[in-house]
Amino acid sequence: MAVDVPSTVRPARHADFPAMARVLARAFHADPLTSWLYPRERSRDRHVERSFRVSLHRLAPQGELYTTSDHAGAALWALPGQWREDLRQTAHMLVLLPPLLPRLLRTMRAMTRIEVAHPLQEHFYLSVLGTAPERRREGIGSALIQPVLERCDAERMPAYLETATERNVSFYARHGFEVQRRLDLPGGAPPLWLLWRTPR
Repeated sequence: MAVDVPSTVRPARHADFPAMARVLARAFHADPLTSWLYPRERSRDRHVERSFRVSLHRLAPQGELYTTSDHAGAALWALPGQWREDLRQTAHMLVLLPPLLPRLLRTMRAMTRIEVAHPLQEHFYLSVLGTAPERRREGIGSALIQPVLERCDAERMPAYLETATERNVSFYARHGFEVQRRLDLPGGAPPLWLLWRTPR
């Protein structure tokens, strides 16, 4: 797939985080899992943006966060062996709880199922990839993940991700990801597709 914008992709800085959280909230507004977690559409973007701000600060020390010069999208990666939540940062997660409280038990069951399914083999984990809805099909997503995919190939390290949107599977397949399986979640949550990439 031709990528039109590789020159605009760069490592993210802390000053980028607010704009990155906003664009990711917009990108995930209609995502099936996001919609299940935050069913109130009018307040969804606000809660999801807050969630992405937490994720950005949690992953920042790992140094594999990318955006574009115009903040048209963002990619958030976790380094091998560092994808699990850090218990020392649990306090930061408390800000996410209020909108989830009515469905907290179901949410925890679903998240636990996702974590149990996560591969134990060392890998780079694509935690989040999103682009502004009006900028899709411009090659931005492909450009955003390319730096770490190149690192995966150079270091002979696999990559892994989950997606709740089935049409994303073909996009990731073009970058070497293969579906491991479909993961059905409890509590009425939508299924996830688990994808693995062997280094090229």
